[in-house]
Amino acid sequence: MKTACFTGHRGITWDTKIIQNLYSFLNEIICSGVSNFYAGGALGWDMICENAVIELREKHPIIKLHLILPCPPEEQTLKWTTTQKREFNRILDLADSVEIISEHYSNGCFRLRNIRLVEYFDLCLCYMTNSRSGTGQTVRLAQNKGISVKNFAIY
Repeated sequence: MKTACFTGHRGITWDTKIIQNLYSFLNEIICSGVSNFYAGGALGWDMICENAVIELREKHPIIKLHLILPCPPEEQTLKWTTTQKREFNRILDLADSVEIISEHYSNGCFRLRNIRLVEYFDLCLCYMTNSRSGTGQTVRLAQNKGISVKNFAIY
């Protein structure tokens, strides 16, 4: 197992225990050989996980953060606050690679991004409380491929 993907809700309810569990689990899987992490650049869970990988990269320089964006950053962040855009741009600058799925925002670009995420990973680390969502769609795609899923919303 070499790759892991993050998918989760934008508006999440979390506490320090969830973050501690995430860091602990990430350290564990990094030590067991996971070195490439993929995320979709969304607010919420994605950003929490992207920041965790960036921080853990100091301790484990072998790991890489790959972003798979649904559309160009300026379109993806159009309705975001200035603070959210600044944080997104910081993560974008620190990512090891960035792939943009669609040349422009469209109704289907997030679904295409989710499908692309599933192509890459061996393990799905999610935060899902509602399966009728883009996160739920990505988790179902992973499960249909036989990919292991760990849901931090229930651990």
